[in-house]
Amino acid sequence: MDKLVQFGRKAWFVVRVLSGYEERRIRAHRLQMQQQIARAQAKKEELRKQPEQIILSEVRQMVQQMQALNQQLEETETAIDEYFKPIDKNAKIIMDMQLEKEEKQIKEMTKVMQDQIAMQREIASKRAQATAIESKDTQTSDKIAEGPPKEETMK
Repeated sequence: MDKLVQFGRKAWFVVRVLSGYEERRIRAHRLQMQQQIARAQAKKEELRKQPEQIILSEVRQMVQQMQALNQQLEETETAIDEYFKPIDKNAKIIMDMQLEKEEKQIKEMTKVMQDQIAMQREIASKRAQATAIESKDTQTSDKIAEGPPKEETMK
């Protein structure tokens, strides 16, 4: 009986192989296995990408925080500039006034120096004239002193 059952199974197997049923079953089984392998690989790839995604999301978050901080810094800088604008204007006005005073002083000093130089030149020219006149006077007095005896001898 056991042999009969085994013979029946073998016969049935041969019928299935000849009819193509077994081949379809094998193909379906292989396709199912390939799909399971593909799903497992996709899941494995996804698990491998998760740390990268976490890191990327953290980096994005840090970049956004830095951009927000930069914007706050720019706004603060603008507010500080606006706050100090009147003070800067006043400082500029004061500096301009000081520069004008210094320029006036420099002009006055140069004018005084030019006047002093002109006075010194004038004094020097008067002295030169005085010495020239004195030297002419001494020459004429020398001539006069020498002159009368010559005149007496000529008479």
